[in-house]
Amino acid sequence: MKRPLEDVRIISVEQYGAGPFGSLHLADLGAEVIKIEEPRSGGDVGRYVPPYAEGEDSLFFEAFNRNKRSLSLDLTTPSGREVFEDLVRGADAVYSNLRGDVPEKIGITYDALKHLNPRIVCCSLTGFGMTGPRASEPGYDYILQGLAGWMDVTGEPEGPPTKSGLSMVDYSGGFVAALALLAGLYAARRDGVGMDCDVSLYDTAISLLTYLGVWHLNAGHSPARTRHSAHPSLVPFQVFRTSDGWMVVGCAKEKFWQRLATLLGHPEWAAPDSPYATSAGRGARAAELLPLLEDVFSTRTTAEWLAELIPAGVPCGQVNTVERALTEPHTIARDLIVTTEHPRYGTLRNLASPVRVGDQRPGYRRAPRRNEDAGYVLGDLLGYDQAWIDTLGERGAFGPLGAGGDAS
Repeated sequence: MKRPLEDVRIISVEQYGAGPFGSLHLADLGAEVIKIEEPRSGGDVGRYVPPYAEGEDSLFFEAFNRNKRSLSLDLTTPSGREVFEDLVRGADAVYSNLRGDVPEKIGITYDALKHLNPRIVCCSLTGFGMTGPRASEPGYDYILQGLAGWMDVTGEPEGPPTKSGLSMVDYSGGFVAALALLAGLYAARRDGVGMDCDVSLYDTAISLLTYLGVWHLNAGHSPARTRHSAHPSLVPFQVFRTSDGWMVVGCAKEKFWQRLATLLGHPEWAAPDSPYATSAGRGARAAELLPLLEDVFSTRTTAEWLAELIPAGVPCGQVNTVERALTEPHTIARDLIVTTEHPRYGTLRNLASPVRVGDQRPGYRRAPRRNEDAGYVLGDLLGYDQAWIDTLGERGAFGPLGAGGDAS
């Protein structure tokens, strides 16, 4: 069986986290992702992210770049541009994550490339988009979590604004870019005409305000941080301290509240005449109900509570450490830990893509070393002979001589 995107070739001018995260899932689905790395600066800066980095190998880079190919190419030189344009002629998409004004400046937009390939899809994931007053500004996850209001609604009420422990704007932006690219690719194959896909981290972050944003726009709602990460309208739905840790318990439906009240030994809390019987009633009396629940939950261990809550059908879960999350039986059962072989790290464990299509499981290949795939891309794919490759090298297409990276 062919993998879903096996007939898709993407030329990716990408770096660090957001862009590589999006193309990672496309590569896992079978797309041929040719990663263009700028040779004068040593390629993707992700290769050097500490603390687990040595030379040009880093575990950070491995997290974002498996199943891809690498080519060192200096797009600022005429000869490097020539190679790039030859790649565009046989590609389906050009994908990038650069500052909003850069794609046009370096000629990787649809208008700049359509003469080479009218079906090319140019997907640009930028910090603030390719239009608007902030288009020329760099955009980083941490900054965008602040700008989009995320930090204002995260953390304890009396604490400082807090970012997510993960770079969720970057990762969400990568997913949105991959979705946009696939939609553009579908339309290009249907209509024979490519396009630009203008995707930004800022747009992604604002859109993910979802119902909080809609509440504010239509009812003037002002979201506020809640104690113990409580849901803004569902009670109870938050973390509770147990005698040895924390767990999340959520009653998004009345049937869950009825089950929980009975299990806690207080069926009267869910009786029809109880002030806590309905979601609206519990919300109005959260200040008196939640301390009652906290007192009960604090009397037993997390494991003891879960042993009763889960069989009873009450939505709940332990607040895990990263270590425990990665050893959860469900993590193992879902094949979320995959292995590849690496010349420096030996057997390297990585995280599987959550994107599943059909029954076929993806094959996994470690992230490429810088310029590792020059022979394949230049010779097998583009059909260059060695004399022409040498000439291009002398003209600076692949950066200063000796700066092409480890192709071993």
